[in-house]
Order: sequence, then C-alpha cells, then structure tokens
Amino acid sequence: MTNSAQYDIASIRNDFPILGRTVWDKPLVYLDNAASAQRPTAVIDAVKGLYENNYSNVHRGVHRLSQESTDLYDDARVKVRGFLNAACVHEIIFTRGTTESINLVAQSYARPRLKAGDEILITHMEHHSNIVPWQMVCEQTGASLKVVPITDRGELDMEQFRNLLSEKTVLLGVTHVSNALGSVNPVKEMIRAAHERDVPVLVDGAQAVPHIRVDVRELDADFYVFSGHKIYGPTGVGVLYGKERLLNAMPPYQGGGDMILSVTFEGTTYNELPYKFEAGTPNIAGVVGLGAAIDYVNKIGLGAIAAHEHGLLMYATSKLKEIDGLRIIGEAEQKAGLISFVLDDVHPHDIGQMLDAEGVAVRAGHHCAQPVMERFGVPATARASFAMYNTYQEIDVLTDAIKKTIDMFK
Repeated sequence: MTNSAQYDIASIRNDFPILGRTVWDKPLVYLDNAASAQRPTAVIDAVKGLYENNYSNVHRGVHRLSQESTDLYDDARVKVRGFLNAACVHEIIFTRGTTESINLVAQSYARPRLKAGDEILITHMEHHSNIVPWQMVCEQTGASLKVVPITDRGELDMEQFRNLLSEKTVLLGVTHVSNALGSVNPVKEMIRAAHERDVPVLVDGAQAVPHIRVDVRELDADFYVFSGHKIYGPTGVGVLYGKERLLNAMPPYQGGGDMILSVTFEGTTYNELPYKFEAGTPNIAGVVGLGAAIDYVNKIGLGAIAAHEHGLLMYATSKLKEIDGLRIIGEAEQKAGLISFVLDDVHPHDIGQMLDAEGVAVRAGHHCAQPVMERFGVPATARASFAMYNTYQEIDVLTDAIKKTIDMFK
C-alpha cells in the first residue's frame, strides 16, 4: 500500500496544477484518466512558450520564427519515434488522435484492398473508434466484419480468435488495453498468429501508452495508434505509427498543403513520408506539447508508473470487493489501472453525480464501447481509472463516497 521511496508521489502531484483545486468544497480526486489525463506544468509551459516566443507556421518559412517552430515540431516527432522504438521518424504520422489514425488506415490502406468476400477481424471489446471505421469500409467494399468474442472475465476468447482468423482476413484490428474493462490483450501473440497468415495488424494503443512500455518493433505491429491527451499531452493531436513499406504503398488520406511536392492543374506529385499524410497546417502546439509530455513520462519512467498504478489497482480492487451490492465488470488476469463497476439498484449516472458531490471524478456511461455493455448485460458502468498521480488515500475517498451513495439510495 505504501509507495516506493523512489516514487515521489508528492513531487509528481505538484507538477499537475489542477490537482490542487477543489470541487464542491472538497479536494479534487480525479479518477477519469482513461477519458483524458491531466497535464503537468512541463506540458503547459511548452505550449505557452511556443505561443509566447516561437510560434509560426512550420515547414514553409525561411524566417527565424518559422525555423524555430519547425525545429520544435520536428523534434517532437523524434521523441515519438524513440518512445515507440520505431525504425525511423518518417514512420510517425501526426493526426488529430486515435480516431483519425484508425480512419486513415481504414480508408487509405484497407479500402483499396478490400473486395466482396473479404473480412476485417476485430474484437468484442473495441472502442467505437475501432469498430465504426471498419463497418464503413465494409459497406463501401462489400467486405464483412468478424468479431472475436470475450469471456465472462473480460478476456479475449483466443481459441475463437484462431478460428476466425482465416484466408479471408485482410486486416486485424485490436485494442491493446480495453478502455471499458482494463483488460490487457495478448497483442504480441495475436500479431504473430496474424502474420503467419500474412495478415497486417492495427493496434489501438490509446489506453496502453500512458501505462506500459510499447515497442512497436518488438510487437511487430504493422500499425499502432494513440492519442496525446491520454498521455498527459494536449487534445487534438495523435499518432499513427506504420511500417514504412506499408505507408509508402498507401495513397494520401487528404489533399492540401504540405502533402505535395508539386501541383499543376494536370496533376500533383505527392510529398514523401511522413508529410504525405499530413495535409494542411498541423496542430503545431499540440505536437510540441505531446513532445513535452513524452519527455515528462520518460523522466518519471514507465516502469515506475506501471508499478505504482498496479499497486493502486490491487488496492482499489480489494477495497471495492468488500462493498456489498458492488459488482466489478471485467476481471481479466492481466489488467491496467481501471475498474468498471455497477451498484445494485443505482444507475451509473447517479453514481457519477453522487461521487462528484464528494469531489470524486469518475466516468459513467457506455464508454464508447456499447457492445461491451451489451455483452455483460448492463446499460452502462461507472469507471474509475488511475494515473501516475493518484494515491491510495484517493481510493479511500472513492470507497467512502461509494458507500455513502449506497446508503443514500437505500
């Protein structure tokens, strides 16, 4: 229950200004990190510093400010490459987030290759962002969507996965960590099985990169996607990692400035990677902030963060299981720091409102994973999700607030 001497939780919390505020005259207990994490001063200062000192459009100017902004922007790409251990910087594409990254792959990689009779394979625990884009390309091409079921514990049925993976499968899309259940999926094993059939794999890493080390070359992922705001960076910026040979073979997703080498009315020559997929003025401040967020996470260390969050998960699980009438949804053997739960005779939205009155921020709803809710026979859940700055004392506050909620609804 106690933190390691090497993990200075007080210092970390001091790096996040918002954690010092109150909600309804109660100290804020922020447990909605799976939806969006908070930002440390280092990220806030990086964005503020850009706008105060360096801002100009990137890649297009010879003047000093443009060069400075371009250097900061390009440096962030180098940081992302190192963070994921990609082979080269031009395998890193900046997007608006996980959702756009998946749509890019769906439309630029999958759609030109799909035909009637082909199959896209996903899992039952996907976020809507890793369902709907594949449904759209299936409608556009006549392909069909196949779904790997999940067990009562919230784990993928790996036997069914192997049965569903076939000569018809054109692509596998799978979440690394479920945003609704916290389950950590065996993506390395799944990638290996898919590659035995020459099936490329897209991994949704939105819930993974803030919590566990991700090495795209060790995983051998073909595509890996995540969002900046989950990993303590700004909103509106995300990453698509793709293997160079695949990205080179894909047509541009959007047309416009910076993704071209030359334009005439007779035709256009597209730019090289990564710019081919980055049409228009990018989210310069968002990218710079993402680079600062990666620096911050690296300074703390993902190993230390993972150990701290695992301790929080174990402690919270044991405390919540002691509460009569509370049921945890998803108890996979391998879990990230996230607990979805329901209470007897109390709607999750009421749970969320009651906890908010105690200063505790959780997420209540279907978490953009309605098929998961349907699988477990619930309309929604309340979800407490942990980050590097959460404490055991905050879990005690959560537990007391849940008990108070139960007493109120008796």
